[in-house]
Amino acid sequence: MGFYGYRFYGMDWTVLLLAAGMVLSLLASAGMKRTFSVYCRIPSASRMTGAQTAQRILSMAGLSDVQVRPVSGQLTDHYDPRTRTVRLSEAVYQQTSLAAVGVAAHECGHALQHHTGYAPLRWRSAIVPIANFGSGLSWPVFLAGLVMSVRPLLYLGIALFMGAVLFQLVTLPVELNASARALRLLSDDGILAQQEVPGARKVLKAAAMTYVAALASSILQLLRLLVLAGGRNRE
Repeated sequence: MGFYGYRFYGMDWTVLLLAAGMVLSLLASAGMKRTFSVYCRIPSASRMTGAQTAQRILSMAGLSDVQVRPVSGQLTDHYDPRTRTVRLSEAVYQQTSLAAVGVAAHECGHALQHHTGYAPLRWRSAIVPIANFGSGLSWPVFLAGLVMSVRPLLYLGIALFMGAVLFQLVTLPVELNASARALRLLSDDGILAQQEVPGARKVLKAAAMTYVAALASSILQLLRLLVLAGGRNRE
């Protein structure tokens, strides 16, 4: 009846860290979908679609080389810096809702970041290959070290996973800045009336919470790896 390694009463309590991360991500995702569903039913006074909003913002910013294209799926909106394309989902591209206008402006915020050389966006782009490589190999390497009691593999698995955590850490300011740019553009350019801006803000805030949850989940998983490694070392 006590603590031995990382087990308590025969149970691996670090599973709770993994579960907590999953719960945070699910709650943030549900909150985003719920908020989007509310404001996708409220049309903007300008009656501009998401595509028209994006085209207007890009035109006023002088970004004539950035294209606006539809993409299949729900909440799949993104900016592709490789092709300089703002891709908007079906619920955004052709719709005139506050949610559609807000999301379209947010993706244009990324295009503006790219155009101005926003440093965190450059850092995120540089980290992508490392994060993809690390997230795919971190757990297999770590588990191999755990089963075979090979400390270098444990530490290598942790180091690989830290690349994924770093990506999430850098992503957060990129997304928050894009939302701030979007709200400023919507207000200053008169695309949304002042009384409509809070609705778009709620949508973008809900979206931002999904990135906060993703970062928190990654940190909890990293903590779990550290605890498991420490328990193995004590054994």
